[in-house]
Amino acid sequence: MNLNYHLILGSKSPRRKQLLEALGLSFEVRSQDTDEIWDVSLPVEKVAETLAVKKAKAFDIADHELLITADTTVIHENQILNKAHDAQEAFAMLSGLSNGRHQVISGVCLRSADQLLSFSQSTQVVFDTLTEEMIHHYIQQYQPFDKAGAYGIQEWIGMVGVSRIEGDYYNVMGLPLHQLYEQLRKFSR
Repeated sequence: MNLNYHLILGSKSPRRKQLLEALGLSFEVRSQDTDEIWDVSLPVEKVAETLAVKKAKAFDIADHELLITADTTVIHENQILNKAHDAQEAFAMLSGLSNGRHQVISGVCLRSADQLLSFSQSTQVVFDTLTEEMIHHYIQQYQPFDKAGAYGIQEWIGMVGVSRIEGDYYNVMGLPLHQLYEQLRKFSR
């Protein structure tokens, strides 16, 4: 893809950096601390995209730059599961996700000096029954405290616990690559 912009990933996430690199794009990483507070009257399905836009608006960008920001939410029983603060909270989240279905939504914002485009992607994830032993092993070995819902699908718990997904696998990792690539192509025209 021949972008007419200097591409910037506005994220501290190593997974998003890895995914964008996998697309073969040349980019720079910048970070900007932005609070992740949203209006509680907002439907849970809109939170990720709203936060991606909020993050994008916090950056100063030049005319030749195109910024990518993102946010991912895990929604279970109409509640957003944020990042776990400790092992006990991670255990509670994973126990709640065990033997059930939840939704992962990644919101993305593309922002240039004169354009802003945002979108979101939803993926359904189904977990088999996770035993207490499995959950404790995962938390001890992988320390999933930087991940929404206290898990990474690309890690051990995803390999042994996820029985099915409906939608984009990479979306669950934090960046819906297919849709992102299609939107970037629109900016390159």
